[in-house]
Amino acid sequence: MPAPDDQGQGSRSLDDRGLDLLFRQARTHNGWQDRKVGEATLKALYDLVRWAPTSMNSCPARFVFVTTPEAKERLRPALSEGNLDKTMAAPVTAIIAHDLKFFEKMEKLVPHNPKAGERFANAPENAAPFAAMNGTLQGGYFILAARSLGLDCGPMAGFSKQKVDEAFFPEGRWKSNFLCNLGYGDAEKLRPRAPRLDFDEACSIL
Repeated sequence: MPAPDDQGQGSRSLDDRGLDLLFRQARTHNGWQDRKVGEATLKALYDLVRWAPTSMNSCPARFVFVTTPEAKERLRPALSEGNLDKTMAAPVTAIIAHDLKFFEKMEKLVPHNPKAGERFANAPENAAPFAAMNGTLQGGYFILAARSLGLDCGPMAGFSKQKVDEAFFPEGRWKSNFLCNLGYGDAEKLRPRAPRLDFDEACSIL
């Protein structure tokens, strides 16, 4: 619930149930129930993600939902041993990537400044880190959006980006960032929750 000195914003805050769903009781899942995730749910997921903010409304993230056995086999060679079984078993594995030429969409995304993308078109060395930063930001939104729809997530970095890019993005325009398994987690396969840093260890107020 809101802190006492923040009560004026209480009507715009999530209640404890919502905060638990997104943060306090949410877990990273490694085991999955045998339940499918439908196309409508994946579309609803993206429809939430797309409204969250990015720098200059650049929206560089791109999402590939790997759902079929054939597509999972294309992903298999890129996975580390520890991530292999849980990824092959997950109903969906999302490849969170970013478009190095995101600026080509900025005429649509920044209608008040249709030439905004030119600064990146003329300096690709600046476009790549900008796309990676904002694509990562959108990846964080992706996890929260998935949880808000009742899905469980298993984000991971244990894979070969080069192999994923060769298998799914051979033209070289999109670059993989991280993977996120999606589905309905098997709570019996959860490990005890690891601790987090306290406020004084991670924060300061100046």
